[in-house]
Amino acid sequence: MKIRELKRTFFSIGLILFFTLHLSGFAYSQEKIARLENVIKDIIEPVKGEIGVAIKHLESGEELYINGDEFFPMASVFKIPILVEVMAQIKEGKISLEDEYSVMPSDQHLGSGILSDLKAPGIKLSIENLINLMMMISDNSATDILLSKVGVENVNKRLREYGIKNIIISRSCQHLILDYLGVDYEKYKNLNPKEFSKFYRKEKEKNPKVFEEARKKFSSEMKDVSTPIAMNTLLEKIFCHEILDKESCDFIISIMLRCQTGERRIKGKLPPGVKVAHKTGTIGGTINDSGIIYLPNNLGHIVITVFSKNTQEGIKKIEDIIAEIAQAAYFYFYFTR
Repeated sequence: MKIRELKRTFFSIGLILFFTLHLSGFAYSQEKIARLENVIKDIIEPVKGEIGVAIKHLESGEELYINGDEFFPMASVFKIPILVEVMAQIKEGKISLEDEYSVMPSDQHLGSGILSDLKAPGIKLSIENLINLMMMISDNSATDILLSKVGVENVNKRLREYGIKNIIISRSCQHLILDYLGVDYEKYKNLNPKEFSKFYRKEKEKNPKVFEEARKKFSSEMKDVSTPIAMNTLLEKIFCHEILDKESCDFIISIMLRCQTGERRIKGKLPPGVKVAHKTGTIGGTINDSGIIYLPNNLGHIVITVFSKNTQEGIKKIEDIIAEIAQAAYFYFYFTR
């Protein structure tokens, strides 16, 4: 076993002992939650880049934030507010889960998912199946189809109606990726993934600095961004049925419980069998996860968002950081209920 792995093992054991011996049985206080905050700050400290954390135990209201009011690119976590708008328009009767959409070649976009690998025309999917693809495997093509149906402006308007100001939806997945790569969206938005791959390789060889500058600029723009607190607030409203209606909120949570991406993130270091409803997001130096941890034995639920930007260690390292933060929160609230 490597030294780093040994350190993480001892860290986990020490964390359990710490919370078991020193925290259980005490009255809840700011001083006590500060101990968890210090543990998380120690986890974050070595990271080259920026990390934002929001954690709240719903039943007790106990919470902590680290860079909670700072804006971070959401990447595919922005599919949660998009789904909220889809469900709102279903509730209003504008669309229905049973409506079918015929996927065309122009709908097959860059990035994650499977729709772009299939033969189109020839694919017909219900709105419900487009939702499943968007949330379960983070399919970008399915996302952009749904976003085009409900409208970017409507997503933002709905969030403001719910009192959430610090989540901003700006672009489709296709637009977002092209901006990240430094490619003119209006000029090249209709290239299919294979065509774009050939084009991008040639252009990057000609002038690599253009693409590098675009990546640096990406994380500083106020487009498709959220604060950790704002995303946690949206998840809390969904889980507690404070928006939409109970049926719609439960539908959203049920799909998030079936998320197939990011097994190494929030879920990565939790005990086997712990339920997590979550949504991941990844682009460049942004590796995110946001969700709800179900504590066993009716001990409550933890809403947790970990956002990052400008990280330099690679996906695996940041996934470990997210997993360790979630693990620390889990043991803290498990042993102090």
